Formats: sequence, C-alpha cells, structure tokens
Amino acid sequence: MADPLYPSGSSPVTVTRVTVASSLFLANIPSPDRGVWELGPIPIRAYALCIIAGIIVAIWWGERRWAARGGTPGTVIDIAVYAVPFGLVGGRLYHVITDHARYFGEGKHPIDALKIWDGGLGIWGAIALGAVGAWIGCRVKKVPLPAYADAIAPGIVVGQAIGRLGNYFNQELYGGHTDLPWGLEIYRRINESGAEDNLNGVAVNHIPVQVVHPTFLYELVWNLAVAALVVWADRRFRLGHGRAFAVYVAGYTAGRTWIELMRTDDATYVFGQRVNVWVSGLVFIGAIVYLVLAKRRGPREDLAAIQGNVPPDTEPAEAEPSADKSDAEEKAEDKADDKADESAEAEEKADAEPPAKADTDEKAGSEEKSDATPEAEEKAEEKADDKAGDKAGDEADSKEPSRSES
Repeated sequence: MADPLYPSGSSPVTVTRVTVASSLFLANIPSPDRGVWELGPIPIRAYALCIIAGIIVAIWWGERRWAARGGTPGTVIDIAVYAVPFGLVGGRLYHVITDHARYFGEGKHPIDALKIWDGGLGIWGAIALGAVGAWIGCRVKKVPLPAYADAIAPGIVVGQAIGRLGNYFNQELYGGHTDLPWGLEIYRRINESGAEDNLNGVAVNHIPVQVVHPTFLYELVWNLAVAALVVWADRRFRLGHGRAFAVYVAGYTAGRTWIELMRTDDATYVFGQRVNVWVSGLVFIGAIVYLVLAKRRGPREDLAAIQGNVPPDTEPAEAEPSADKSDAEEKAEDKADDKADESAEAEEKADAEPPAKADTDEKAGSEEKSDATPEAEEKAEEKADDKAGDKAGDEADSKEPSRSES
C-alpha cells in the first residue's frame, strides 16, 4: 500500500529536495522577466526610465537646496539644461572608451556605440563632462560652480541609486556566485530571433541559471548612505566652496572601489585590475585633497548676495528695548539718556542768553536815542534861525546909502 504522504513514484528524498530548492529560490531576489515593453512601435525601456527618474530627483532636490541657501529659484534647472546633455554624452563616451571591444573589431557593429538606450553609462565620464556643461551654465547665470555643485551633490548620488535599478532590469553588473539569502537570480532570456539577450530578451522561465551577488543593490544602498552623509556633514559643518560635493565624491568612490572588485562582468584591465578600480582610487584621493584645501577659502558662499536677492534697505524703525536686557541695564541706559537730555537743555539755554542780553541793550540804546532826538532837533533849529537872522541884518546894512554922502 502506498504511503498517503507520498504519491506513487515519489520518495521522501525527492520531496525534501524540492522543498529545499523552493525555500532557497524564495529567499533569493528574483530578476524581472524583461527590461523592455513594447507600446506599439515604441519600446519602453526600464533602464531609460530609471535614468530619467534619477535626473528629475537630482534636479528637484538640488533646486530646493539652492533656494534654501538663498539662491534664486529656477537656477538649478536652468544650469541643468547645459549639464545633463553634457553628462549623458560624457557617460557614454567613457563607457565606449573603456569597453571598446564591445563595439569595435571583427564582427562588431560600431553604430551600436550610439545606442545609449541599450545601457552603458560611465559615471566618471558623466561627472567630468557634466561638470563642463555645468560650468558653462554657471557662467551664463553668473553663479560660482562650487556652490552649484554643493547644492546638487546629494541629489546626484540619489539619482545614481535610482539609475542602478536599470541594471537590475537589464540583468547586468552583478557579482560572482553566492549562497546568501539575498542572492540575485539570473534567468535565461531570448529575443525575437531566438538568441540569448539579457537587454532586449524575455525570460523563458523562472529557473535561475545562476545565483549571484547583486552588486547593483550594494551600490544602490551605498549611494543612499552617502547622500545621508552629505546632508549631515553639510548641516553640521556648513560646507561651502565645493566641499559638500567633495564629500559625495569621496564617499561614492570609497564604496565603488570594493563593489567594483566583486563584479564579474567584462571590463578593461590595467595592471591586473579593472580600470574602474584605479579610477575610483585616484578620484578618492583627489576628493580628500580638495576637501582639505577648500576649507581655507572661508565660510559658505552667500548666494543671496551673489544673485542680488538681498532686499532693498528700508528706513530703520525705532529700536525696541531687547527682552534679554536686565533691569539694571535698562535703568543705567535711562539714567544716561536723562543726563544727555539735561546737558542738551543747558547748552541750549547758554546759547540763548547772550542774544537776549544783546537785544535788551540794543533796545535800551534805541530808546535813549529816540528820547534825545527832539531836543537836539529844537536846538539845531534855533541856531539855524539865529544864523539866518544875523546874515540877513548884515546884508541890509551893506545895501542902505550913507546920509553924509547925500
């Protein structure tokens, strides 16, 4: 009689194996079936959507941080018009240069180097050429590039974290085999022509061909931690002159170095190491040096003054006594004010007395002069009459003829 616990043809060993495998698969991280959806003739690519979403988040957060520092709203968006296209071109150029074997050589198609929608952006090229575009935009808007970089630093690294989800949909940039419960399942995908294609294909089933380290997830979590570090350091030390951006670069490259060492995808090697390992190390050193040297440039920039956002001066209002002053200080000030008022009154009184005395003397003199004037005039008239009479008498005597002569 068959055991009711086991169907015909099965065994406890067989059931145990299926249970262990099922529990293992459920503990792992499954990959998406595909990374591209067809909307009529238009392909909707998860990788492109993640990159766009990352850019939007970076600009939005950078705009908020810029305005919070006193900058003019809209400045980050205006400069991003220059920085984003430059960054995309720079990221693609870096990828093509460091992975040129994918696009050039026998049996390769160089035109594929232009297909940015198929994945392949190097963060180093994106930052380098994006900085050139940002520099152009900053010159147009007349703002310092380091201040702009500080404002967008945490947003950039969060945007990178969102962009890493695109690698998840593309089943790319993973590490070696692992038995850890968060291992990533990799499925076999084929495209319409029947060829294996992780980017454009669809999974044939959900049976993993391998379980690997999800290095894209490690970098995603690391990037979010770096964003938190930048925000904390910026608030704690009021970083300026590009120092917040330097914290981002140093933090990102420190994590990228050990994550890069875990990856197993094809890469260009220099002196036995992946090229991105060397680049991460060198950029990390440069960021630390800049972080130390930029401290000498002084406190954080005043964006309100740089962009002319300081409100016009208004007529100062009468100062109110400070609530923090003690009663003794207020009494001392009142006493000093009273003394000042008394001194002012004394000075005014002293200045007013001499003119008053002078006016009195002048008035008295004018009165004496007015009293003496009638007597003087009467005497003057009498003298004038006497003189006139004497003169008339003399003239009459001279004209009358002598009697002795007649």
